[in-house]
This record gives sequence, C-alpha cells and structure tokens, in this order.
Amino acid sequence: MTPDILIGIDAGTSVIKSVAFTLAGEQVAMASRPNSYATPGPGQVEQDMLRTWADAAATLRDLGDMVPDLAARTAALAVTGQGDGTWLVDAEGEPVGGGLLWLDSRAASLVAGYMATDAYARHYALTGSGLNACMASGQIAWMKRHQPERIARATTTLHCKDWLYFKLTGERVTDPSEANFTFGNYRTRDYEPFILEAMGIADCRRLLPPIVEGTRTAGRLSPAAASVTGLPSGLPIVLGYLDTVCTALGSGLYERDDDVGVSIFGSTGMHMRFAATPDDVRLNADRTGYTKCFPVPGASAQMQSNMAATLNIDWLLDVAREAAAMAGAEVTRGELLAGMDGRVLAATPGAAVYHPYIFEAGERGPFLDPNARAQFTGLSTRTGFADLMRAVYEGLAFAARDCYLAAGSIPREVRLGGGAARSAAIRLILASALGVPVRTVKREEAGAAGAVMMAAVNLGLYPDLAACAEAWVTPRLGEATAPDPGLLRLYDGLFSVYRTVREAMPPAWAALNSVRQERTP
Repeated sequence: MTPDILIGIDAGTSVIKSVAFTLAGEQVAMASRPNSYATPGPGQVEQDMLRTWADAAATLRDLGDMVPDLAARTAALAVTGQGDGTWLVDAEGEPVGGGLLWLDSRAASLVAGYMATDAYARHYALTGSGLNACMASGQIAWMKRHQPERIARATTTLHCKDWLYFKLTGERVTDPSEANFTFGNYRTRDYEPFILEAMGIADCRRLLPPIVEGTRTAGRLSPAAASVTGLPSGLPIVLGYLDTVCTALGSGLYERDDDVGVSIFGSTGMHMRFAATPDDVRLNADRTGYTKCFPVPGASAQMQSNMAATLNIDWLLDVAREAAAMAGAEVTRGELLAGMDGRVLAATPGAAVYHPYIFEAGERGPFLDPNARAQFTGLSTRTGFADLMRAVYEGLAFAARDCYLAAGSIPREVRLGGGAARSAAIRLILASALGVPVRTVKREEAGAAGAVMMAAVNLGLYPDLAACAEAWVTPRLGEATAPDPGLLRLYDGLFSVYRTVREAMPPAWAALNSVRQERTP
C-alpha cells in the first residue's frame, strides 16, 4: 500500500491532538485527550511527563481506530507542542520531576532582577526576545538555587514536544525556534554562551541538547514506541518547531516574495510578522516580543502577544448576563452573540476608546506592565451596550496595530485565525484599523498542519516550504475584507488617542495596584 497520510501531533496546554492529513493537506481525522497539570508550590505549575507521553500515544491509537489501515498508509509523523517550560530528563531517560509549563511563574522575581541589570540589553539584542519567567533559562536558574538536587540529577533539558520526540525516537534534541529565543542568537541559530553566563547557569550548558532542523533531519520510530502507538517501527519522525511557529506556518505567515502577517484572536492575542533575514528583524525599546526562528534559512517570525483578546468580549458578555440575572432573566453568551455582528456594525464607531488589558496579570505586548488594566475612555450618556462592544472590538484591533508597529511595520495583508475570525465585524474593524486587507484562515488545526508541512518538505513531497504553503495554505484562505475608507481615517485618529492614553497610564495603574493591595486584608 502506497503511504498517503501524514500525522501531526500538537501537544497543547489543555489538549493533546493527533491529526491525520492527506499528502495534499486535507484533514482526514483528529483524536484528542485532555491535559492536566499540578501546582506543587507557589507559582509552580508542572505536568506529569509520563502521562503526557501515554496520552499522546493513546491519541495515535485512537486515530488508528478512525482511519482505515493507518499504520500502512502513514508516510511520516511530525510533532509540535506548547513552548517554554523545562522538562528535565536523567541519564536513563526518566523524568526528573514534572515538566515545568509556560504557566509556571516561580522564577518571576529572579527574572525581574536580572532584567534590571546591564546584561539584559545584550541578552535581548542576541535573542531578539523579551525574557519571561516561563522560559527555561529563568526556571533552570531558579532550580539551581532552590532545587539543586534536581539539576544535579538531570542530564538533558527538553520542552514538551522534545520530550515526545525523545519517547518516539530515543533522540535528545530540540529545534532552532525553541533553542534560540531562550538560550541563543537568532542570527547564528546556535546557543549563545553569554546568555548562560549572564544568568548564572554556565555550568548547566551540559543540559542543552543538540539543535536539529526538521525540514532536513528525521528520526525513526523506535520499536518500543511502535508497540504503544500502533505505528510501524522505523517510521520517519520529524521534530517540528514550537506550536506558535507551526501555527503561523499553517495559518499562512510564509508566502514567497510577499509581506503577510498572522493574527490569532483566541483567549489571548498573537500577532506575527515574517522577517525574511536577520536584518529584517526589528527590535523595540521596550524589549518585548519574541523573535523565533522560522523553518526557512535565515528567516524568523516576530511575535507580540496580548495577554487577553476574546477574554475581553467574554467579560462584557458576562456583565450583560449578570445584569439580566438581576432582573430574573437567564441568558447565555451564545444568545447574546447571536446577531451581535449586526448590532456592532450599526453602533457608533469610536463611541469610546477601550484598552483590552482585562487579564489580571497585566500586559506583555507590546509593552510589559503587570499593573496594566482594561479601561474605557470617553464614555457619555449616549454610550449604549452595542457601543461598548464595538469599542471592545476596536480596542482589540488597536492592540493588534500596536503590536505590529512594535515589530517594525504592518504587513501588506493579515491572515486572521481563532474563534473571533468568524465575526464579519471584527474582520472589518481590524482591516480598517490596520489599513490592510484581512483574510480568515479556514483550517482548524493549523499547528499540527504546520508541523506536517515540515515533514512533507523533509520527505521531498515539495521542494521547499513556499511550494508546500502554496498547496496547503493558499487554497484555504478566505476572501479578503478590505479597509473601509471612512473608518480608516477615523481609526488613524483614534489610534493616536489609544497610544496617548496607554503611555500616560502606568503611574496610575501602579498607584491603583498599591491602593488595592493596602485594602486587601
């Protein structure tokens, strides 16, 4: 039987998925298992590494039940997963405790102290990425100080997808995107000794695994892994880049000789710009965002991430539900959203300016401020509920513009993914706030697809990722939503107000936080 299936594993924070695709990029089937994690101490969030592998293997067996003759038909398997975190392994390949997740903030004070030193400016210039408490560098520094026995036992530090690749192949490696935005140099695509030295973990260099490029290098499924997955021993296994990069690839960030961006409006907001060469990377004075190597020679994906995107919409919907409940009426979010596009488009543009910092941890992109909070500016007695919701939509669009400008420029076209991409109002408002066309991404599992696209190039099914993207992504892009000329002019002025208010607020946010802490018993 001629192999005609490619499988992608996407191990996210809440769900592990195995997805089967045809060689032409059509999704065939998807199997999933929920994730869980523990909180062993203050700020500590860890995932059971052995259970993660068992769940991933189970999704592959489940997929085999869905797709006839899957084992014989599979040409290769690719794996991606949640980024950041620290998954330590000992000499025998056993976990050294749980895998620290990106949600883990135990190293927050240590990282904050380091970011206040003179070394941090060079650190940011080398990695192109703002340091965060969830990165392995800070977490390893914390464990070296507080759990030295754990570091002593470990022989390799991996990330979630690297751990699954290790269990599939027996190889301890990582990919360029994960390695370089944490420990390395986006120009050289190699580890940077200065990072380890400056953070006081030079002696932990022994833990860092070799870096492999998945479009060129593949492992083989081990007999042990074959026995628990139902797939054939020797199957090519490709290590994808981390999930945000694979999602960008599967959503259309890469197009030959074109300037496109990708925005994902999920619970959080992710805004990504393609940089074809290291010289195209644009760093910012606030030292925020991430520069992640892309699976194209010399290229990077520059990313800025808002802490909250659709969480702002959910919040306002829940306020309306609470008000209705006070009058004895029960209403769901879905019922409120029905017809919302029409009501928002009929509402007054610019009735208020909204800053979408609703998440309790503040904001991280394009500026870093744990005290930042959401706010409406410019309310009047004429401002109604639909006006408020429109202001929230506009605030999300202004936040996207803020992020793209921090990464250098607004792309010629933006591809929009996430649940909010289904809203015609959001597409029009975003296009008008950015001043460029917006297209939806008609693919459900973009992360798994991006990893599998790397496998397709590795197998020689396509000469390069540009050709693969033309076949896998371009046909699955929606019609372009063009900016509205009248809104374009209005939003240019409103964005200036948005920035002015945002830049003036940090002292007030800090004072508010101080007052609230004094009030807390």
